[in-house]
Amino acid sequence: MRQYIELEERYGAKNYKPLDVVLERGEGIWVWDVEGRKYMDCLSSYSAVNQGHCHPRIVEALTQQARRITLTSRAFRNDQLGLFYQEICTLTNSHMVLPMNSGAEAVETVIKAVRKWGYREKGVPSDKAQVIVCANNFHGRTITIVGFSTEKQYRDGFGPFTPGFVVIPFGDADALERSITPNTVGFLVEPIQGEAGIIIPPVGYLKSAREICSKNNVPLILDEIQTGLGRTGRLLAEMHEGIEADVSLVGKALSGGLYPISAILSNKDVLGVFMPGDHGSTFGGNPLACAVARTALKVLIDEKMIENSEKMGRYFLDALKRIKSPHVREVRGRGLFIGVELEAVAGGARKFCEALMSRGILCKETHENVIRFAPPLIVEKQDLDWALERIENVLTGSV
Repeated sequence: MRQYIELEERYGAKNYKPLDVVLERGEGIWVWDVEGRKYMDCLSSYSAVNQGHCHPRIVEALTQQARRITLTSRAFRNDQLGLFYQEICTLTNSHMVLPMNSGAEAVETVIKAVRKWGYREKGVPSDKAQVIVCANNFHGRTITIVGFSTEKQYRDGFGPFTPGFVVIPFGDADALERSITPNTVGFLVEPIQGEAGIIIPPVGYLKSAREICSKNNVPLILDEIQTGLGRTGRLLAEMHEGIEADVSLVGKALSGGLYPISAILSNKDVLGVFMPGDHGSTFGGNPLACAVARTALKVLIDEKMIENSEKMGRYFLDALKRIKSPHVREVRGRGLFIGVELEAVAGGARKFCEALMSRGILCKETHENVIRFAPPLIVEKQDLDWALERIENVLTGSV
């Protein structure tokens, strides 16, 4: 194992600090390292493998399509794109979709779209458009996106940044209403802040945001790249409050972790402003990505993974809350999107993650003192019981 780690350290940029496990194979909720040790994956590649590692139906869709045609570019049409459009729009009650490759690319795309919408449809003066975002947000790592982050490290050394963003507190509907001006062209928010430590807003927040945005003619944009596609026990996290965003962003699990694809799901008002030449991507909407995404969505529905996420998430959350540990400050979550916030201790949450790794559970710290638990949506009760025994031993013992 050491040789693989040494190669990464010698040749790779140091923009990640992974746990020292070298994985070579995955199946369902389990992964194996190069020395044959087996682990339960409780991170799911940041929710990209909601359907489990190497789901056979998705792998089959990928291999079959790869033998036919993988890339046409959008200079030509392909036989998968229209079907993908129809199926994802029907499933999510969307009017229009624009496929991209990564979550950050989806966010960049929607910023372009709502700015153009603001100038063309709302009458915002040229170059005066403003998008409202929330403190402690995480929407990606491109220059524009880190420019409106409140995390110091994400911004340090990367300026100057793109103007046109207003930052407000997360979960504060009154702050949203106060911040809106005639130049506001969108409110971009995560239904649950994942990278911030699984921060859940007050009940009714999204519903209030929906009402405020509608009243002020401001598109509500929900970044569902981590929370969407079953992670919180609903297809989209917005469904917990019975609302519909004007624009929803999905990615990660849209391919079951097999291929990069993201999508901007929108009403016709916002995406309708794009004309040929306004935006594009060589790989966006390629037939391989579309074939994989179509099957990944079908698997979620056919195998009732979303219902399982709600049921197992409730069981997992309740069991974690019952653990009596001097290290635990709070346990919070929705569906299989759970954060265990720890008291400030030397080594932070990472040393707990390292201890769990030694016991066969892979998870990752976020914001130093939070352990994130997000296993694939196919996890079963006996799997969680196996994990809970080890989690309790770590949280109640001396690490």
